[in-house]
Amino acid sequence: MIKFSILIANYNNGKYFRDCYNSLISQSFGNWEAIIVDDASTDNSVEVIEAIIKDDPRFKMYHNSSNQGCGYTKRECMKYAEGEICAYLDPDDALFPDALAKTVREYIGNTSIVATYSQMMLCDENLTPDKVYGGTKQIYNDRYFFNCPIQFAHFFTFKKEIYLKTSGINPALKSAVDQDLYLKILEHGGVKYIKEPLYLYRLHSNGISQQKSKQGAKESFAKVIHETMQRRGIQKINNQMVPEVYTSAQEIYELLNYQTQKLHRLINKVKVTFNI
Repeated sequence: MIKFSILIANYNNGKYFRDCYNSLISQSFGNWEAIIVDDASTDNSVEVIEAIIKDDPRFKMYHNSSNQGCGYTKRECMKYAEGEICAYLDPDDALFPDALAKTVREYIGNTSIVATYSQMMLCDENLTPDKVYGGTKQIYNDRYFFNCPIQFAHFFTFKKEIYLKTSGINPALKSAVDQDLYLKILEHGGVKYIKEPLYLYRLHSNGISQQKSKQGAKESFAKVIHETMQRRGIQKINNQMVPEVYTSAQEIYELLNYQTQKLHRLINKVKVTFNI
């Protein structure tokens, strides 16, 4: 039976962890483990989380000796993962009860895919569902896909064997960590879009990806895209030269402006529909 590894990188989010934990123990699919790596939290996260998981051997907790950031901590999670399928779950978020079961079904039904992604439900600070995030779309995965503008996010799952073929998550990244992972995994095969929300995303003032850190994330994402272009050997995109050395986020995003145009989106939609 397929084993699922849920990977949780925690920093000062212990107060929200109970919802995350409850969503895991309520999964209809039973063969999973949860790997938690704490990034030297400065609050009582470790005590809170350890108290919650202490009687459940499916949860394993590890600790960074000093604060290392998101990229390093998520990379550490993968070191301990034993499942064939892996996915990151933030400690302040949660999963719908059938998330793992529906995901595993896709891998069993299509052995050629290397990843899946779903819609996500945006929630308030109390994890009360508000609305489905509208940006998630069926993508056309080719070497010119950079998830810019954002078309998929959580719930992203991937085969461990494929991750091991990549350079892995960049440990130096403080943000755009998931984007880096998506683009590396998608270079190795097909991805399946599950058109229903499997992930509950909590909007709150402490979220790493939310307002106060958006500019830094934009800069990091541009660097990730530039590195991806270099890794894929792309020297020219839309008849414009890709810079050999990264200089600014604006320069990278301008290269991809054509991907926001209606004609480009229509062409990709046709390609997806007819599997061209």
